[in-house]
Amino acid sequence: MSTVVVVGAQWGDEGKGKVTDFLAERADVVARYQGGDNAGHTISIGGRQYKLHLIPSGIFYSDKLCVIGNGMVINPKSLVREIDYLHANGFSTDNLRVSDRAHLIMPYHLLLDGLEEDRKGANRIGTTRKGIGPAYMDKAARSGIRVADLMDAAVFEKRLRDLVAEKNALLKLYGAEGLDADAILEEYLAYAERIRPYVTDTSVVLNDAIDAGKKVLFEGAQGVMLDIDHGTYPYVTSSNPSAGGVCIGSGVGPTKIREVIGVVKAYTTRVGDGPFPTEQNNEIGDRIRERGNEYGTTTGRPRRVGWFDSVVVRHARRVSGITGLALNSLDVLTGLDPVKICVGYRYRGDMIGHYPANLGVLAECEAVYEEIPGWHEDISGVRRLEDLPKSARLFVERVEALTGVPVVLFSVGRNREQTNPVRPIPGWN
Repeated sequence: MSTVVVVGAQWGDEGKGKVTDFLAERADVVARYQGGDNAGHTISIGGRQYKLHLIPSGIFYSDKLCVIGNGMVINPKSLVREIDYLHANGFSTDNLRVSDRAHLIMPYHLLLDGLEEDRKGANRIGTTRKGIGPAYMDKAARSGIRVADLMDAAVFEKRLRDLVAEKNALLKLYGAEGLDADAILEEYLAYAERIRPYVTDTSVVLNDAIDAGKKVLFEGAQGVMLDIDHGTYPYVTSSNPSAGGVCIGSGVGPTKIREVIGVVKAYTTRVGDGPFPTEQNNEIGDRIRERGNEYGTTTGRPRRVGWFDSVVVRHARRVSGITGLALNSLDVLTGLDPVKICVGYRYRGDMIGHYPANLGVLAECEAVYEEIPGWHEDISGVRRLEDLPKSARLFVERVEALTGVPVVLFSVGRNREQTNPVRPIPGWN
């Protein structure tokens, strides 16, 4: 059995798309299992950058089946736009499959997302305003619309008209103008015909592939620290990016998951509001942001930047069962001296090594650092761990020791060829 899950082990934007693209070379199937077009994965191929928000990063390999799983929420407008984007750049989507059980993001979800963020003012969550949260709310409230409903025009129309009437009453409370059910119906039925060729029961597709001994790669979005259960609640996403989300979000049982690769940067970033113990609101943070081009793929917002936090990654390791780390953006730290790693937090005079759930406690936590001498050599062309400068190798060793997870890949640049294996991933290499 060869199944690998790729999860973000920080607050998202760790470079999961890059790692998925690298591992997809040996995969037969690549699947996403949660989130929606709030994700942003950037893949560099042949000196060109491609950006995806919904479709798995494996789509750039024409021989890999790519699956949008049932745990995702899909804005069909975004999906059609992304399909057209791939076609315009010379890539086929014949290998794409979309779950008939996935829920749809509707126009009222987008409106309500923005209105609620505005209402909260200073207490806002910092969402991408893509309608993700409201769509998952309707799913949990059993008032969502699924892809399967969209495929049946009569069923879709009835559900749509009932829900638009309900949502218009809610929009009125916000002082917002209501939506036109006829216009939405026409728009969405057009989307239905565009995506119909891709729609199927993807749980069957995935389980058949696993049972046939094929290699299946599951691509997470966001990061464990944004998980609705295990992240910095309420400053989280509305789904489960942690590895456990794979089973529910793809219809594959837990006994069929073998390896979990946690993707991290050599530093830490975060978009939106919420706690960030190692954040650097200073010249160091600015330097890392500019050198690492730390601006959101989805939102364009400048990312908050801080030192590598081993407390965060240990938390991610525990709740996701991470078996190996993919360490990205090591080159971005070149020229910083010293380089710091957070080893724990000081809370009211005591050292703690776990990530607290209580935001009040987190606000009082002070990051405790270990300093490592910096390196000044250009490492962008390094292809083997042993060829890194001594200080860079020490940094990697300390990451492994402090997180308790071996590094299986490291990258020294954005391009596919700058991602380098360190040790085999069982059942994959």
